[in-house]
Amino acid sequence: MTAAKPVLVLAIGNPSRGDDAIGPALAARIEALGLPHVEVITDFQLAPEHALDLAGREKVIFVDAGEGTPEPHELRRVEAKSDFTYTSHAMSPEAVLATYARVTGEPPPEAWVLCVRGESFELGEPLSAAAAARLEAASRELSDSWRLRP
Repeated sequence: MTAAKPVLVLAIGNPSRGDDAIGPALAARIEALGLPHVEVITDFQLAPEHALDLAGREKVIFVDAGEGTPEPHELRRVEAKSDFTYTSHAMSPEAVLATYARVTGEPPPEAWVLCVRGESFELGEPLSAAAAARLEAASRELSDSWRLRP
């Protein structure tokens, strides 16, 4: 079994729903950098199974689009928090971290959320021009920052 890369980028979003494509688009940009210590995973939403993806990581960065997010994006540190409901849909990053801690008995890795402001999330719509510009700014900040370093 191959050891986990120290940094995980876990991008959430649906490319078929307008600005919800921000997460997968940013993930593709990070993956294109070919950073040997970074693994990128893209999914439509967070689920309990993503807790297992945190094993062996030093750092995880959750990437998503959000309505009402400060302009152009928000980057914030997050901690484990049990905010579970009895559904496996739409888990928060904090709940994924708490699941990891509960399942493994270990503290979760350092975790950040990069939320990029989106405006239009309609099915079948493309990424808006405003979201594309915000995506560019978020991509620069993330790739130029220490957060992608182990």
